[in-house]
Amino acid sequence: MVCLSDSLPFATCDVFTNSAFAGNPLAIVEDADGLSDTAMQTIAREFNLSETIFVRRPLDPAHTASVRIFFPTAEIPFAGHPTIGCAIHLALKSAPAGDFAADITLEEVAGLVPVRVWRQDGRIAAEFRAPVLPHPADTGRVPENAAIAAALGLTVAQIGFDGHRPGLWQGGPTFAYAPLRDSAALSAARPNGAAWEALCAATGVNALYIYTGGDGVDFSARLFAPGDGVPEDPATGSASAILAAQLLTSGALTEGETTLTLLQGADMGRPSEIGLRIVTQGAALQAVYVSGSAVPVSQGRITPPTG
Repeated sequence: MVCLSDSLPFATCDVFTNSAFAGNPLAIVEDADGLSDTAMQTIAREFNLSETIFVRRPLDPAHTASVRIFFPTAEIPFAGHPTIGCAIHLALKSAPAGDFAADITLEEVAGLVPVRVWRQDGRIAAEFRAPVLPHPADTGRVPENAAIAAALGLTVAQIGFDGHRPGLWQGGPTFAYAPLRDSAALSAARPNGAAWEALCAATGVNALYIYTGGDGVDFSARLFAPGDGVPEDPATGSASAILAAQLLTSGALTEGETTLTLLQGADMGRPSEIGLRIVTQGAALQAVYVSGSAVPVSQGRITPPTG
């Protein structure tokens, strides 16, 4: 028989949405200080969500928590929807009734991530500053239009629009980016067998972020990462933050502050709305902020694996 004292509290929430059963699901495991890397990976695989975040005591008592973030297949240094969801979860544990604002600081592998959490008129939201400014990837190569088209089952003519061209950027994690001509191309895209594997080998990453303009928001997007155990991600905060570099290179940003709304997950029935605030000066990125809401869904306890 398993003792309750051996188990750890967990909660799940849906992030980048104001409605349960939309957005991107997240599992949050607390009191995780005693878990090994192998145990955390096993638990993440058990939840089998795009990401699971593990909350531990902070190394610096001035901070809120130290966290580790895992795909079902591997650990990652930083991710957006776990940052938003975890910060809101921790803030709500001590939040007063009614409107409030709180500052949360998470120690992530990529660095310190300050998060502002607030509730106003019943809506709970958070905004974080990306811990690393996005920049060109250190390894891999920018995918070619023909390789992207083959990997997604599209035509070469459907790749690119206006000044937007494919890119390969990093800011903690690394993503390949592919602008698509229109929403029809976005909806039609599907990872395509050997051609997809060839694209991943060429870029050196398993994740491709595709996007286009319109549909009532600034940009609509999808993200595929089947090699990381995420066939499609409903919302990817880290890729949204790194998109800032792609947009700057594409000439889509103005000097000063640009505020954008991104829609992701609509094609898989989990629409997610992601806020992106980008500050530029002298044609260079100065700061990138990502914002969104989260909705609690479930809570319980999980017994860690042994051995």
